[in-house]
Amino acid sequence: MKRSKTSKAWMQEHVTDHFVQRAKAAGYRSRAAFKLLEIDDRDRLFRAGGLVVDLGAAPGSWSQIAATRVRPGGRVVALDLLEVAPMAGVEVLRGDFTEAEVEDALARSLQGRRPDVVLSDMAPNLSGIVSADQARGIHLCELALEFALNHLSPGGRFLVKVFQGEGFPEFRRAMQAAFVTVVSRKPDASRDRSAEIYLLGTGLKG
Repeated sequence: MKRSKTSKAWMQEHVTDHFVQRAKAAGYRSRAAFKLLEIDDRDRLFRAGGLVVDLGAAPGSWSQIAATRVRPGGRVVALDLLEVAPMAGVEVLRGDFTEAEVEDALARSLQGRRPDVVLSDMAPNLSGIVSADQARGIHLCELALEFALNHLSPGGRFLVKVFQGEGFPEFRRAMQAAFVTVVSRKPDASRDRSAEIYLLGTGLKG
């Protein structure tokens, strides 16, 4: 089957992308590493010895960054439906976060500790139906927020990718009810045309 013009254009853009090239040179698993690096440099998410949960971790670039920045003594627990190759300082779990038993297994892996940071870069597999894809994306954000509320340490931080559209204002209000401060971040590595934005909740209430 021949590739469509759109597919060819995407591949051409991808291989010539500045952040893709930088990621390869630095040994990062994807260009998304630079999104987290920029946010952490600005907002100081991580601390030495901290515990981090990375939801939607594949291929693992966010876990790479987090594992480096919680050294020495820190730990990262990564979860994804897809396989994530092993890496130092990261415990990898494979499963569908929307399934209760998978979330339970993730909670058990924390070994009684409350994470300092919960990251979520989850996104649904796209169907091409905009309204359905948006609803599924917001649902993943809501599940990630619920996990953060149930497991984060007091004063913990929650960073989540959200696609702007229907349901976004309501989700942001839910975060504002749960955290002392909620700010939006659009890293340089996030493509301008993308509707994605990152919300950072700081200071878990209660």
